Amino acid sequence: MALTESFYPNISSPLLAESDAALLDGLTKPRWQGVQKFWRRDAALDPLLLAVAASAGTHTTRNHYHHDFFPGAQADTAARGKQAENTNKPQECKRMSYVSKQGPRTLRLQPAISPQPVVASQVISLTEPSPIPSIEVKCMARTRIPTPHGPVFLHLYHNNRDNKEHLAIVVDPAQYSDDNSVLAPPIRSHSLDAVWSDNETDMDRIIRGAYVGKLSATSQRPSRPSLHQPSPTTSIPSPLVRIHSECFTGETVGSMRCDCGEQLDEAVRLISQPISLPDNMSPNSRTMPGRGAVIYLKQEGRGIGLLSKIRAYNLQDLGHDTVTANLMLGHQADERGYEVAVAILRDLGLGSELGEGIRLLTNNPDKVQAIKKEGVKVVERVPMVPRSWRHHSHSQADAGEAPLGKAAGVTMIGGEPVRGEDLDKYLRTKILRMGHMLPLYLADGQAAS
Repeated sequence: MALTESFYPNISSPLLAESDAALLDGLTKPRWQGVQKFWRRDAALDPLLLAVAASAGTHTTRNHYHHDFFPGAQADTAARGKQAENTNKPQECKRMSYVSKQGPRTLRLQPAISPQPVVASQVISLTEPSPIPSIEVKCMARTRIPTPHGPVFLHLYHNNRDNKEHLAIVVDPAQYSDDNSVLAPPIRSHSLDAVWSDNETDMDRIIRGAYVGKLSATSQRPSRPSLHQPSPTTSIPSPLVRIHSECFTGETVGSMRCDCGEQLDEAVRLISQPISLPDNMSPNSRTMPGRGAVIYLKQEGRGIGLLSKIRAYNLQDLGHDTVTANLMLGHQADERGYEVAVAILRDLGLGSELGEGIRLLTNNPDKVQAIKKEGVKVVERVPMVPRSWRHHSHSQADAGEAPLGKAAGVTMIGGEPVRGEDLDKYLRTKILRMGHMLPLYLADGQAAS
């Protein structure tokens, strides 16, 4: 019992003290009470091991006392004696030492050292990191998607920066027309129309979406690579572009914590609206079909992922806003990047200096700055006013828009305005803490002074 008290001076449970005493007595007895056939594996090491383990605290159990040693010390003493009798010279029975197969923790935590010598050319300078390769995108497939707002072309992209499949929703119904007198160049993917191999057939190109006109059983015209960049037309408005980040909860589930589902549907609707033309442009028509694109990036939850986004929702239920919730989870307020989106725009011939400028559909000033920094020509920022704010700020008749009642849309939310206390907090947080360019008076239904 004295040995137990030296190991566990703070133990108050008599049952624990008795069990520990029995364990220690069994492990530290000087001699084995039964028939001694094997060497004691704990005779020389276990007292010290037990003292070290016990000093860690009362949570140490007998499972902590078990270690494997090499070579095995449980050698048969009778076999050793016979081996000694067979030799003419007197041979001393050498005691086998206990060697742990598991190295010290400090050595195990060190990285493995390569036995090969380090070549000077292989040494990487810490001051000169390897350059990041430029982003390359490739449109792998394109198809026609009918929507409540009209037909769109869905493009699927691969890139060399991540393993995600980003999308481009192109609104350009003029591509269906056989009339060559179109007023604007078609919005087409250069990588899709390019020749991928010398052995590809026309059907290979058609299957991946490299065709012109409307694909049908009677119309199958493969496209050809464009050899020159179409010159931009300054007399008609630039195409309307929305760079949108994936939101499973808002677009698929119909969550009203955010306005992402409404924004995606509203972007497709606005891009699909007819474009008014100047009087001298077309004597036969005063409008042309709407054109533009939605670049759909797979960066859920402003780049933090769906798992962290769900956890952030729980923090928001505890009273924190969306920015604070991200910070509490170890993320930034906004971790999105737009380099892939810029590469997709260039592949579509949008926003480059040689191509057409874009009208960017966004309220986020950081997004505008990031896009311009990558060299995209943004000629105008078009605000996205929430439907509920726009609906009660002025009448639909004055706005000249269709009623915002129950209407079909491209997301779970559809064409209806989204309302709710959670959404109101989210929108105010984006304005007050993230600098989104929306007037707060619209949230209260007040008229601008």
